[in-house]
Amino acid sequence: MDTIFALASGRGKAGVAVIRISGRGAWPAVQSLAGDLPVPRRASLRRLRDRSGQELDQALVVLFPAGASFTGEDVAELQLHGSPAVVAAVSEALAAEPDLRPAEPGEFTRRALQNGRLDLAQVEGLADLINAETEAQRLQAQRLFDGALGERVMAWRASLLRASSLIVAAVDFAEEDVPQDVRAACAAEISGVRDALVAEQEGAFFAERVRDGFEIAIVGPPNAGKSTLLNYLAGREAALTSEQAGTTRDVIEVRMDLGGLPVTLLDMAGLRETEDAVEAAGVARAMARAEAADIRVFLLPSDSLPGRLFRDGDIRLRGKADLQPLDGQTDETECLPVSGRTGMGIDALLERIEVTLELRAARPSLFNRARHRRCVEEARVALGSALGQIEMADPAHELVAEDLRRAIRSLESLIGKVDIEDVLDEVFARFCIGK
Repeated sequence: MDTIFALASGRGKAGVAVIRISGRGAWPAVQSLAGDLPVPRRASLRRLRDRSGQELDQALVVLFPAGASFTGEDVAELQLHGSPAVVAAVSEALAAEPDLRPAEPGEFTRRALQNGRLDLAQVEGLADLINAETEAQRLQAQRLFDGALGERVMAWRASLLRASSLIVAAVDFAEEDVPQDVRAACAAEISGVRDALVAEQEGAFFAERVRDGFEIAIVGPPNAGKSTLLNYLAGREAALTSEQAGTTRDVIEVRMDLGGLPVTLLDMAGLRETEDAVEAAGVARAMARAEAADIRVFLLPSDSLPGRLFRDGDIRLRGKADLQPLDGQTDETECLPVSGRTGMGIDALLERIEVTLELRAARPSLFNRARHRRCVEEARVALGSALGQIEMADPAHELVAEDLRRAIRSLESLIGKVDIEDVLDEVFARFCIGK
């Protein structure tokens, strides 16, 4: 396998730049540039020179032996002065070494997977950790990267293997009566795993939302102050505002961190009947996005929208509250007065949204991808079939054994033990070069 190298730190000027080298030729390449090799796992200062003897930089060199490195191969890291010129010169010198080539996106992590240093779920967790923008995303990604899903899968697998061994015994001794307690023990193992999978499935949707972000749609009639409210929440002029109704005709998205959770605010066309074809298309798109949103914030004028539009969990606001004095009869728990111009009621609105999101994200799941959900659903269905057979008066033990094999295979595919080639390209396409 080729020896690869890449800049592992950010591009551009920096105090320090790190170039990572992995493969059989990593240490010989360092020796060629540095003259001698430092003690493994100890940072040592060396002068780096190219093959002509031209000095490239003074660098800290760290060596990691195969089996004790990120990739599982011999690895070297060069900590350079972080100028683009230094990085370019050292990269050029490395490219001149025999059998060295620049790494492809995610290739270091891919080698870690191939060499058993990470399982597939940990790889996905690492990708999420690199892309994490909020605290909730970081914590969720860290759990995956730490191997929490792999540990859980192996525990479930062990339970199913115990159940499978009981079934195998029943098949091997088919001429004899299999004790009822054996069937009960087998059913208990299977039920325990199935119940655990169901519990994880219940939180999978919200785990995906933590990873990808919750959508909050600001809905209301034209000129209700939706864009002004969006701009206040975003802290910038993200949407054009005007006294003329129908200014917003497409969905405007603003990404923000709300209480550690990733949120995308959606400002959209005002809901009304119109003969303008472009505005009508915007209204239709607004309704579709509002239906799919996690939370809908209705900004209501004095003439409220039809009640048929509301659903449980919607937040209702009375917009432009700075221009409309309270009549003494407004129930703020039902319809909160806010103003996007003065900030009136915004803190209460944000608190209400945060509480709603925290309740929905309170059941963290380790399944945060569609791939995870597919694997778990296949395993759950197989286990349900196995239990159905066991509960029959005369169970077909061979069918139970086959169901258990299917379930185990589905769980193993969660962490990349089987059936992963078709998903690897998609996973590693999101990695940067140097990782």
